[in-house]
Amino acid sequence: MSALLPSPPASAGDPLAPRGAGLALPAIVVATGQDAQRHFLEFFAATIRNPHTRRAYARGVADFLHWCAARGVHALPQIQPLHVAAWIEELGRTVSVPTVKQRLAGIRHLFDWLVRAQVVAQNPAVSVRGPAYSVRRGKTPVLDPAEARQLIDAIDISTPIGLRDRALIGLMVYSFARVGAALAMRVDDVFVQNRRLWVRLHEKGGKRHEMPCHHNLDDYLHAYIDGCDLAGERKSPLFRTIARGTGRLSQTPLPQASAYQMVRRRAAAAGIATAIGNHSFRATGITAYLKNGGTLERAAAMANHASTRTTQLYDRRSDEVTLDEVERVMI
Repeated sequence: MSALLPSPPASAGDPLAPRGAGLALPAIVVATGQDAQRHFLEFFAATIRNPHTRRAYARGVADFLHWCAARGVHALPQIQPLHVAAWIEELGRTVSVPTVKQRLAGIRHLFDWLVRAQVVAQNPAVSVRGPAYSVRRGKTPVLDPAEARQLIDAIDISTPIGLRDRALIGLMVYSFARVGAALAMRVDDVFVQNRRLWVRLHEKGGKRHEMPCHHNLDDYLHAYIDGCDLAGERKSPLFRTIARGTGRLSQTPLPQASAYQMVRRRAAAAGIATAIGNHSFRATGITAYLKNGGTLERAAAMANHASTRTTQLYDRRSDEVTLDEVERVMI
C-alpha cells in the first residue's frame, strides 16, 4: 500500500499514475488540502478491489477534474452539478454511451466517498442523469461451432506455446470462462473429482466457481500440463508467457493483452475473418450450448451469471434466424 501514499503537489493527470515513489494528484485535489488528498487516494485504494474498475474510474476522474480545472474550477467544493452535466454532454460526442455511464458512475462514487469524509458538502453528480441505454443483444463477435473447431484444430500442438494456446482457448469455449478468471488460475485449479477433471475459476467479487470439464477440454488440459511438466508446480500460474529465446514456459503469468494478441494471431492463421477477441469464446460456448438443447438457467449457472438477463446477451441463436429472413429477399 506504500505506492498509494500521496506525493508532492503535481499537475492534473491519472490519479493512480506512478510518479517516483508516490503519485501525481490532480491539481484540484492538491489545492483542496491534505485531508482531501488522503481521502481521494483512499477511495481508489480502499473501496475498489477490481483493478480494471480502478483503472477505468481513475481515467474518468482524471479526465473530469482536468476538464474542470481548464474551466476555472480550483478546488473540489467548487464543482457543481452543472459542471458534471456539461462534461457528460461533451463526453457523449466522443465516446460510447456505456463509457459515459461508467465514467459518471465513477464520479458519483468518488463524491459519495468525499461527502462521507466531509471533504465536500454535497455530491454534484447525484442529480445528473446519464444517457439512456438499453441492450438486448450483445456486441461480442461470435464464432459458429465449425469456425471454433477450425481455429482449435489449426493450432500446432508440437510446442509448449501451442499446447498452452489450445488449452486456454478450449477452457474459455467449454467452461464459458472469462479470460481474467482463466489467466488467474494456478496449476492446482485443475483437479480430479469423482473421476473427472474439474476446473476452479476465481470470478469477479471473489467468487469461486467450479465446473467439470468437457471431454475435449479434459484432453487439452492433460496434454498441456503433462507436455509442459506442470504437474509438480501446483501453486504456479497455469497459463504463462514463453521465456525469450527458449521456447519454454516462464514463471510469469500470461497478461490479458498477450492473450488477446494470441487469439487474433491464431484466428488469422486459421483463416477466420471474424474480428474475435478473448470474450468471443464465452459467447461462442454459451450459444453452442443453447443450440444443443441447454437451458438459459443452466447456462447462467455455468457462466456464473447472477441473472439470466446477462446470459441472454451472449445468446446469439437469433443471428441465424435473421440471416435466414434476409435471404428471403429474392431479387
